[in-house]
Amino acid sequence: MSRSLAGKAAIAGIGATEFSKASGRSELQLAVEAVRSAVEDAGLTMADVDGLTTFTMDANSEIAVARELGIGELRFFSRINYGGGAACATVQQAAMAVATGVADVVVCYRAFNERSGDRFGQVSVAANAQVNTNGLDNAWSYPMGLGTPAATVAMQARRYMHEYGATSEDFGRVAVADRRHAATNPNAFFHGRPITLEDHQASRMIVDPLHLLDCCQESDGAQAIVVVSAERARDLPQKPAYVTAAAQGSGRDQFVMTSYYRDDIGIPEMGVVGRELWRQSGLRPDDMPMAILYDHFTPYVLMQLEELGFCGRGEAPAFIADGAIEIGGRLPLNTHGGQLGEAYIHGMNGIAEGVRQVRGTSVNQVEAASSSHVLVTAGTGVPTSGLILSA
Repeated sequence: MSRSLAGKAAIAGIGATEFSKASGRSELQLAVEAVRSAVEDAGLTMADVDGLTTFTMDANSEIAVARELGIGELRFFSRINYGGGAACATVQQAAMAVATGVADVVVCYRAFNERSGDRFGQVSVAANAQVNTNGLDNAWSYPMGLGTPAATVAMQARRYMHEYGATSEDFGRVAVADRRHAATNPNAFFHGRPITLEDHQASRMIVDPLHLLDCCQESDGAQAIVVVSAERARDLPQKPAYVTAAAQGSGRDQFVMTSYYRDDIGIPEMGVVGRELWRQSGLRPDDMPMAILYDHFTPYVLMQLEELGFCGRGEAPAFIADGAIEIGGRLPLNTHGGQLGEAYIHGMNGIAEGVRQVRGTSVNQVEAASSSHVLVTAGTGVPTSGLILSA
């Protein structure tokens, strides 16, 4: 009996709400709309759904979503910790459930009013008031002024610049690429609004060395993803995006966004995920014609390229030069515009873009992706996860 997950599950449906700054409706309504859209996209009905999975941070309980949609009995439900690091792990959980027969149709969802409601980018007591040890950990850093995600990332960004000679302009090239891709994506909040490197450098400083355009958006919206067995997916209307590999990872001496006390102040947890994805799939970085890399802050995109093996330590600034991560470059990234350009839906919209690339329906299609593989990662600076999706 094979212990590999490869090829046993597939994403058969994707659905989302519009992405905005003021949705005008509850987070539960957003979740219901996205799940309904994804199930319809898969050619299924609510009677087929018997599993739901989401983030521990999602306010919408599985039973509430099921009630509102008329879903009957649930045979499987799960929640993943660590904020954006949960994104790809929701699909991993769903894939394991359908591959083992625990459930037949599992929908992964994430919905929030993160601009009109609880804004992640502002100082809040929520992070250090959590009723778990994550709150205890944060209580050490919040009184010192590290009260926002940008503040915690700025520490690592400055260290990366010190160690490897990276510059703010190197970070800016990630933002320029994302916004260029968003400009041609009608569903992106920044559709029609590309930026230049000069725009990036002129944007106001948020936490030195991070400019405004180094930081992802605050968005209202929801995204849902339907996972079924590979066999069932082949009989459904959409071209399947097969789950070739799925991994989670946490590094040594791991904290949530403040892992400053280990020898490697980078993001070694993404190295754990990368090594596991390559081991499970038998593939290598050179086999990826493109990637969707979690981009809540631009420096972490550079660090991910290194941890995942696309280039050596400290080599990412040179790797991304000259448009290498834009359409037509050697490794296009975040063809939907990413969280900097499309929307910040905790990485779930990035998974949906990976599916569109495999289907061949992206507005910024990378031709080779529809006949090969796409790498997708989840949040960095935290325990995280990743996927390889294949045609």
